[in-house]
Amino acid sequence: MGKYKMSHRVENGNVLVIEREFDAPRKLVFSMFKSPEHIKQFWGPRGWDVPVCNVDFRAGGAWVYCMKCVDKNQGNFFGMEAWGRADYKEIVEPEKIVYVDAFCDANGNIDPNLPSATVTMLFVDMGNKTKIVSRGEYASPADLKVVTDMGMIQGITETWDRLEELLAKNL
Repeated sequence: MGKYKMSHRVENGNVLVIEREFDAPRKLVFSMFKSPEHIKQFWGPRGWDVPVCNVDFRAGGAWVYCMKCVDKNQGNFFGMEAWGRADYKEIVEPEKIVYVDAFCDANGNIDPNLPSATVTMLFVDMGNKTKIVSRGEYASPADLKVVTDMGMIQGITETWDRLEELLAKNL
């Protein structure tokens, strides 16, 4: 578990707000979300690798990735692939990233049967620390329930724990 506890809450039934502090300056924390080399080292829950990570980090660009379970101890999840796509709407370095987060196939085609969200990530400068505030807005409370039932909270917790470990190596 990370040094700082992640907190999450639901607003208006369909907005998931997640917050966590990191012991690293804002510029460094923000930079971790820009390049495939960094993203591959922390994205996803423990036991999952990112064998595909294509990032076009600009407004109008997209990030298409595959997470694959490589941990045999995760039973039926072992070998499973999960594809995702983020379409960047706004990027203000090193303060904010706004994107539409969706499930997709290996060709980057969005899966209309699974929920998507507009995510706004704020990187709050706290001197030698940074707080990330992520707001994911879903179309409905039911859509938010689908992704939370899939284990998204645990996945984000482990992702941000891995990010904390990567930041410690890069300080």
